[in-house]
This record gives sequence, structure tokens and C-alpha cells, in this order.
Amino acid sequence: MMNRSSSFSPRTSARLAALSILPLLLAGCAAVNDVTGSINQPLATLPHGAEAVRAYTSAWGERYEARHDDISAAMNYARGLRREHRNNQAAAVLEVAVLHHPKDRALRAEYGKALVDAGHFSQALPVLQAASTPDHPDWSVLSAEGTIADQIGDHTKAQSLYASALKIRPGEPAILSNLGLSYALSRNLPAAEQVLAQAAASPQAGARVQQNYALVLALEGKFQQSEQVAARDLPPAQAAANVAAIRQMIAQSDTWKNIQQAAPRAASKRRKAKS
Repeated sequence: MMNRSSSFSPRTSARLAALSILPLLLAGCAAVNDVTGSINQPLATLPHGAEAVRAYTSAWGERYEARHDDISAAMNYARGLRREHRNNQAAAVLEVAVLHHPKDRALRAEYGKALVDAGHFSQALPVLQAASTPDHPDWSVLSAEGTIADQIGDHTKAQSLYASALKIRPGEPAILSNLGLSYALSRNLPAAEQVLAQAAASPQAGARVQQNYALVLALEGKFQQSEQVAARDLPPAQAAANVAAIRQMIAQSDTWKNIQQAAPRAASKRRKAKS
């Protein structure tokens, strides 16, 4: 199951390659959503710091190896793996768990999100769709589906999914962060900045949200402000290095460079349409 390849066009593949650079550049930005686990199977709290995460992952990995049908062990072990960016391994762990517990919606949701993190979008979509239904909607699943839509270039659909997720979880910074990046990808940087500023102002906003905000500010050429935002969760030297890396990424990536150059033209068209 894990060996299937996605059938995207060369243009889409280039877009995905550009997007995949981002988590590697922004230190401390793990793509793990904190959501409620299976009924009577709460998720453990993920620790902070690389050493603590390694210990967490190792401990849950030992429990998982002892019993592959242990839902709590599988979900917590996979979360640790995802925090360490070992996304394919996390997806494989959750795939086995789903085989043991095919009706567990929370488990399927975690599996689908792990597939998204690993870049297996065509596999992730049906898994996520089975995990969230109209009678049992899951905001984190809808947000993950929006991520897939953004990755393949359907930003209108992505933004609709984020809007649905926000109806369930108003003000959730993780959803707002994804929505802001979606606006950026659709070349609406003012809207992206506005939404990401709201996300970053939330007390629940994590480092990933702050760094996504920093990215959009950099795309607008607001590098000093971008560095200030990046420094909220990082030492000043690391924040400066991150912004420098973002500037280099923009210069070298056709996707981000085109967004930066096209955004002023898109804004001008929107102003003319309103007048």
C-alpha cells in the first residue's frame, strides 16, 4: 500500500517539490495535529525539545512493538515519528493499526494525516474522507483535506474546506495558518497576511504558525517584520537564519518567486474589480 506513486503532472510535481522544502527550512515546525484520540484512548502530550521527543518516540515504540494492535501505542508512536519527520514510518505504523481496527475514525484520521505528511496524497484522500462524515465532522480532517487540495493546485476547494473546518473550530490557529498559506499560493498576499496575523496572535499558535506568518511577510518583502515574527519562537540568530533561508528559497523556487512577483498584479486586478 505504501509503495503506490501519485500521478501528478510535471508542473504539479514542481509545485509539490517547492512546497516540500518549507518544513525542512523552518526549524521546530512539526506537522503534527493535536486532536482527540479514539474513544477511551487519549493521546499523550508531545514533549518539547528534540531529546525529549526522541525519548517519547522510543518509549511508545517499545510499547507498539510489544502489541501492534494497541491503538494508543500506535497513535502515540506515530505522532512521535511525525514530529521527527519520519513520516513514511509513521504512516506504516498507522496502516497496520488500521488493519486491526478498521472502524476507528480517530485512528483513520491520524493515518490519513500521516499519509499527507509523507506526500502520499492520492492514498490519503479516501482515508480522510472515511474518517470525517457529515454526521461526524472532524475539523482536523477537513483541514488536512484542504492541504491536499492546495498541494494539487485547487485553492478554491481548499479554502472551502478550511471554511468548513473553521465552522467546527472557530479561530483554530492551525486551520487559519493553512488558510493563510492557501491565500498565498493563490497570489492573494494581503489576505494571507491578515489571516496568518490572526493565527499567530492566538495563544494556542505554535512555532509552525509563526513561521508560516514569517514566510508570507517575507514574500511581501517585509523582511525585518518577518524576522521579528520568526524570533517569537526561536533564538534571534536562528530566526535570522530562517528568514535568510526563506529569502533564498523564494529566489530559487519558481513557485514562490512567481507568487511574489504576481501578487501585486493580482491585488491591482482585485482593486479594479471593486471600483
